[in-house]
Amino acid sequence: MSKNKDEQLRNDIVRALRTVHDPEIPVNIYDLGLVYNIEFDDAGSVQILMTLTSPACPVAGMLVTQVEDKVKAVEAVSDAHVELVWDPPWTVDRMSEAARLDLNLEPGEAPRIGGPQFFNINTPGK
Repeated sequence: MSKNKDEQLRNDIVRALRTVHDPEIPVNIYDLGLVYNIEFDDAGSVQILMTLTSPACPVAGMLVTQVEDKVKAVEAVSDAHVELVWDPPWTVDRMSEAARLDLNLEPGEAPRIGGPQFFNINTPGK
């Protein structure tokens, strides 16, 4: 592939990854920093190295399948495979600035999984 086609395919893959959200944190997996590496060959076979916020994530299998399906739907992709890794472990430092702003996090502050920070409740008088 040419450099421009490689860049376009990478952008299309990232766009697809941004449609997959962590079920406990309302931010997409790419901006959460869960995707460690994206590689692809000239035939359109994509390899994704990613992690989860916790090895005990109850939806790990579902998330891997969802990522593979979304990436396979990208026009120039012929196949996609996700490998889950735990080293290095995920930390909040991997989150994009946009994700931190979405969650109203200070530098170094970790998101509260499923906590009230994710809901904008404006109840007068309370």
